Order: sequence, then structure tokens, then C-alpha cells
Amino acid sequence: MVFNKDAASKVAEYLLQVKAIKLQPNDPFTWASGWKSPIYCDNRVTLSYPKIRTYVRQQMASAIVETYGKPDVIVGVATGAIALGALVAQDLGVAFAYVRSAPKEHGLGNIIEGVVNSGQSVVVVEDLISTGKSSLKAVESLRSAGATVLGMAAIFTYDFEVANKSFQNEKCDLITLSAYDTLIQQAVKSGYITEAQQDLIKTWRMDPANWGKLTSNDILTNR
Repeated sequence: MVFNKDAASKVAEYLLQVKAIKLQPNDPFTWASGWKSPIYCDNRVTLSYPKIRTYVRQQMASAIVETYGKPDVIVGVATGAIALGALVAQDLGVAFAYVRSAPKEHGLGNIIEGVVNSGQSVVVVEDLISTGKSSLKAVESLRSAGATVLGMAAIFTYDFEVANKSFQNEKCDLITLSAYDTLIQQAVKSGYITEAQQDLIKTWRMDPANWGKLTSNDILTNR
């Protein structure tokens, strides 16, 4: 769920402006999964721009408090959300920790870095939601440690149906600052892509695994 529609458009414009999100429908990217994609997202880029970093931090902090209340701990998901999570925790005046994708291979073997005590309320911060698998793995680790996960907040989501179902199944609420449809609308409005390119990009989310196997004509004919 997008927290604030007006803010969602502004966040989308900022992400496009600094190329945190790149759109290349006619020259698609290849993801690690092998999927061909017209979109590439790296929201860590926003950290290099103080004005945008501040806006994202403020919007994230407001969204968390208004949706979940003030938690005991903000927890970032490594590695993309560590910096943002720390900024939000500082803004709210609460503790911060982060969750690794896997236990550390040396030392104490921690998967949770920082202090999260059993019974504490937690909001998880993410930079991006794709399939939701790694994000919900972090939620599972926190619940296993006895934390009460109030929900998750992210900068951006592709809004895949598989992710939405996974969050529902795990009974984990999710709010985002912006989302795929908002981004595409803003990209057309701002002239980053044409309306014809918009059609190509919109069809990708319907079947991302096979999108790159279709020709532009196939996509436009079958939309």
C-alpha cells in the first residue's frame, strides 16, 4: 500500500531524476535471475543527494509513525536499507539494528546485528520490494528472536502479485513511499518515456519471466 499518493509521485520523480531507477524498455536490463527487465532500481543512489535523502527519510519516518506507531527498534535489511534505516531510527529517536541475508560466517555468527530484545516492537525498513522473499526472510529472523514485527516500510515496490500474496500469507503489513504504477505515470508526465514505451513497460510486470522473449509487436498486440 502506498502511504501518500502525492508524496508517491514526488518520490518517483526524485528516483527518476537521480537515476536511482532507470527505464530502458527498448534496451532491457538482465537481472541476476535471468529475467529481461525494462527497469532497474538502486535506491542507494538517493543517499548521495542530501535534499532527496532528507525527503525520503522524513516521509519514511512519518509513514511509520502514522501507520504503526513509534516502535522500539527500526531494523534495516542488509545491505540496501542499512543506511536508510539508521537515518529513520535517528529521526525517531529509537534503537537501530539490521538483519543479514545469512548468518555471519565468523565470530558470533550473527544474523541480527545490533540489539533486538524479545518482546520489543520492530518496524522493518527496506529500500526495494521485488518478490518479497529476502524481505520476509528478515521478518522471520526477527520473529524467531522474539521480536514483535509491526510491519514493513519500503521506498519502492514493483507491486508483483507474488510479493503481495507472500506478505499476506506471512501476516506482515507493508507500506511504501512509491510504487510501479505511480512511477510509470510520472515517467510519462516528466518525459522520461513515451506513451508507447509505457505500454511495453506495463506488460513486463504481468509476466516478467517471459517478457524478454516477446517482441515489441507481440506485446503491443496482446496487451
